[in-house]
Amino acid sequence: MDPFRGLGLPRIPGLSELIDVLQKQTEALAQLPRTLTDLNTAVRELITATRVATETIASAQRTAERLEGLVDDLEEPVRALRPGLERVGRVLDDPAIETVPDTLRTVADDLLPLVHGLRQATDRVGSLTGFLRRRAPGRDGGPEDDL
Repeated sequence: MDPFRGLGLPRIPGLSELIDVLQKQTEALAQLPRTLTDLNTAVRELITATRVATETIASAQRTAERLEGLVDDLEEPVRALRPGLERVGRVLDDPAIETVPDTLRTVADDLLPLVHGLRQATDRVGSLTGFLRRRAPGRDGGPEDDL
């Protein structure tokens, strides 16, 4: 659009394009403060994120150092357990170990009732012995010990 069209001035080639370019440049310059403000905000957020990342990395480094110390402390005792664990593994691999639950069940089924019967018999013998002691004449042989 020619800005001088209504003024009765002759059209100058390229002037309209120059005015369009100047107008767009003016609009861009008008938006520059907002763009700079947005850029400044983004930079501040980047700085904050960088600070948090730095603190996180430092914390992770401290944790890694502590874990390394723990591993160093535990490594030798765990290595010392290895021969014993290998022996236990060989014992557990023995087919006889598979029969242990059945053996224990058989012991429980067969021996525990026997033990229970022996306890009852022992209790009865103890009761009978106590009864006989109360009925027996006194230790000196006198009847006064019956009381």
